[in-house]
Amino acid sequence: MILESALLDVVPGQEEAFLAAFAQARPLIAVQPGFRSLELRRCLDEGRTSRFLLQVEWERLEDHTDGFRRSAEYGRWRELLHRFYAPFPEVEHYGEPVLRA
Repeated sequence: MILESALLDVVPGQEEAFLAAFAQARPLIAVQPGFRSLELRRCLDEGRTSRFLLQVEWERLEDHTDGFRRSAEYGRWRELLHRFYAPFPEVEHYGEPVLRA
């Protein structure tokens, strides 16, 4: 299992529009081969309520990098969501946990 992680800094004042667009975009990723689950969390810290944490579980790294990112659905995902980010997020991929508490 691979965990994709991205901090999404949404343009202040656009949070509700972003969440509405994300609700439209979610089915585009959910149908992808290798997709397992998705979580979107909003930052609670003062002054950072425009920041969201996106975590997506994939079966394999290639399911995201070669599969979703090269799919027709990704084009629509970009149209719906990329206009909300400032700056554009850095996406990282993580393997299995090395420690659990």
